[in-house]
Amino acid sequence: MSGSWDPALYLKFTDHRLRPALDLMARVLLPDAATIYDLGCGPGNVTKLIAERWPRARVTGVDASPEMLAKARAIPGITWQQADLAQWRAETPADLVYSNAAFHWLDDHARLFPHLLAQVRPGGFLAVQMPRQQIKPTHLILYEVAREPAWAQVALPGLRENPVAEPADYYEWLGRDAAALDIWEVEYLQALEGDNAVLNWVLGSIARPVVDRLPAGQQSEFLKLYGERLAAAYPRRPDGRTLLPFRRLFIVAQRRG
Repeated sequence: MSGSWDPALYLKFTDHRLRPALDLMARVLLPDAATIYDLGCGPGNVTKLIAERWPRARVTGVDASPEMLAKARAIPGITWQQADLAQWRAETPADLVYSNAAFHWLDDHARLFPHLLAQVRPGGFLAVQMPRQQIKPTHLILYEVAREPAWAQVALPGLRENPVAEPADYYEWLGRDAAALDIWEVEYLQALEGDNAVLNWVLGSIARPVVDRLPAGQQSEFLKLYGERLAAAYPRRPDGRTLLPFRRLFIVAQRRG
């Protein structure tokens, strides 16, 4: 990931972002744990819940963003580590390597996911959730606007058009070393509040690296055009809410003994 990440904007949608994290956690059949890593921990709100569920574990939250970690460090009892997730290695084999909405920012999943499972002790778990929204208007419109001549040269390098593979690919990459492997998708129907609701949502995620690359004088024009097209694709309802269907991929792998 690149650019400056705003924890306040991310946390504005904490209920919608939190539910998939809890759904993932519920499928980890681990009664006790000594060592847990939360990769891409962000401001630490999910890491705190992990520590509460496994209170005897040494929990470490790992993130590349100093802004997110500055917010997270207000939470006591958890170790915080700044690291590049693409190169991260566990200090000791983990009972659980957990990640909620982080690895869609990284490439080479065919190499990366077997590496992550290798950081888990035999019998331990890798649990990952990633948005798989790239086939939906939120992302397709962003790609469309970013390709326009006015800003294509600057904006396009910030795009990630196909960050998450098909579910069957992860089965192939993880199946050899997994004693149990559960992969599924869910599309959440999110009812967002307020003006420019979908634009504000994506500014906490996929749109941020694109906008950050633009000169300050072009950002408002880009956001105006992108926001107008999003509003047409996701019209505000008479009750004031905007419905945003959002698809996510879940993976829970138990390492073979």
